[in-house]
Amino acid sequence: MNYKTKRRVAALLAVPALLFSAACGSDGDSDGAQSGAVAEVDGKAGEKPEISTPKDGEPSSKTVVETVSEGDGTAIKASDFVRLDWTVEKWGDSKELGGTWQTQSTGSGTPRPQSVEQIGKQSQQLPPKVLDAVKGKKPGSRILVQGTAGDLIGEGLNTSSGIAKKDVLIWVLDVSGAASVDAKAEAKGEQAASAEGMPEVKAPSQKAATITIPKGAKAPKGLEQQVLIKGDGKKVEAGQGLIAQYTGVKWEDGKKFDSSWDHGGATAFQIGTGSVVQGWDKGLVGKNVGDRVLLVIPPSLGYGANPSSELAKNTLVFVVDILGVV
Repeated sequence: MNYKTKRRVAALLAVPALLFSAACGSDGDSDGAQSGAVAEVDGKAGEKPEISTPKDGEPSSKTVVETVSEGDGTAIKASDFVRLDWTVEKWGDSKELGGTWQTQSTGSGTPRPQSVEQIGKQSQQLPPKVLDAVKGKKPGSRILVQGTAGDLIGEGLNTSSGIAKKDVLIWVLDVSGAASVDAKAEAKGEQAASAEGMPEVKAPSQKAATITIPKGAKAPKGLEQQVLIKGDGKKVEAGQGLIAQYTGVKWEDGKKFDSSWDHGGATAFQIGTGSVVQGWDKGLVGKNVGDRVLLVIPPSLGYGANPSSELAKNTLVFVVDILGVV
C-alpha cells in the first residue's frame, strides 16, 4: 500500500486498542484453561518460522497467546511503535495466507520490507487483537497467536477470502524493534532559512507546517532537499522504521494534501525498502533523528509511476520532522 493511501485509510479507520478476551499479563492461553491443541513453531526468531499442527488433534477452543522465545530490553507499551515480521496460516493447512516473509528486497543490498505499526492504532495488515498481542513483550520476542477468525478478525473478516469465522488461524510475530515517541513530539532548534529557489517553511508548534511555493518558479526536475533543523540523534538507516511528523503540499498550487498533525500526530513507516515514495527513501535515509527536512519530489520519484493516483502528475513538497527510529 502506498504512503498516501495508508495514511488516509488509517485516519478513517483508526479505533481504540482492543485487548484479548481476558488478561494478557501472562504467556499461554489468554482465555483461561486451554481445551485443545496449540500449533508448534520451529526456527529462530528473525528467521522464517515453520508452523506445524497435529494431524489428529483438535485446536484449542480458546484464543491462545504464547511467547515462543523471549527477547530482551524494555517491555513494549501501549502506543509504542514496533517493527516486526509476521506470517499467518490456517490450522491444518500449511499454506501461508500472508505475511512479510513473502516480500522480497527491491534491489541489491536493500533490506526486506517489514511491517511498522503503532500499538493501539489501526493496522492495514494485522487485526487489532493480533497486533495487541505484542504489548508487554520484549523486542526480539517471537509470539504465537492462535484463535478463530471470528474472534481474532471479527467483523473485518473478508468471507470471500475462503476463510470462515470458525476457522482457526495461527499468527507468528517476530518483533525486530520497538520505540516510544510522544504523539506531539516535533523537531527542536533554530530553523534555517530556505535556500534560494526552495519553498518557504513556517512550522508553528503542534500544527501542520505552512509551505509557500516560490512565486512564478518552475518545479525542479530532480529531488531537492534541505535540512532546516539539524538534529544530533542516530543516523537513519535503510530498513528501519522512521517515526515522524510531516506536512505535504503540491508545488503546482501550494495546497496541503496531507499532514500527520491531521491524523493524531507522530506516525511511522519503513524507510529505504520501497514502502514509501522514492523521494522519501532517497531523501531521508542518512539523515539524523532530530532533523527537520524539506523535500521537493518530482513526479518520477513520487506517484508518477501510478497513473491512477490523483498526485501522479504533481511535484510534492514535504516538511518532515524525524523523531525516532525503530
